[in-house]
Amino acid sequence: MRHLKRTAKLGRTGQHRNAMLANLVCSLIKHKRVTTSLAKAKAARSVAEKMVTLGKSGTIHDRRLAVARLHQEDVVKILFTEIAPAQKERRGGYTRIVKLGQRQGDAGQKAILEWVELSAATPLATETKTTEEAKPAESK
Repeated sequence: MRHLKRTAKLGRTGQHRNAMLANLVCSLIKHKRVTTSLAKAKAARSVAEKMVTLGKSGTIHDRRLAVARLHQEDVVKILFTEIAPAQKERRGGYTRIVKLGQRQGDAGQKAILEWVELSAATPLATETKTTEEAKPAESK
């Protein structure tokens, strides 16, 4: 009996599923938004939120745990320096799933997986960088 077993199998073996979810979360960290199927988005949400929780504490042990799960050190660096500090005040619920229409080929439900507060903070971060870069150029 599968009582209290919430893992979505997604038609894959355990290793394939873990690798796919790690790649999906890495893409979410890099691009701040990912379009995928609804089932994959729901499965990746729990992995992404656990990684943000690791990033909020910021210890070297948590960084090593994140690298062991995601397999990409550059993505873990982005997670620990940009995403986790932006979510410092939140106590959970770091991601949002927005349902889209159905896929043309097989009518599978599509969804967008994105960060909750990071999407509003991202344009401000890019604007401040451009103004800071412009000031030293004007003073020279």
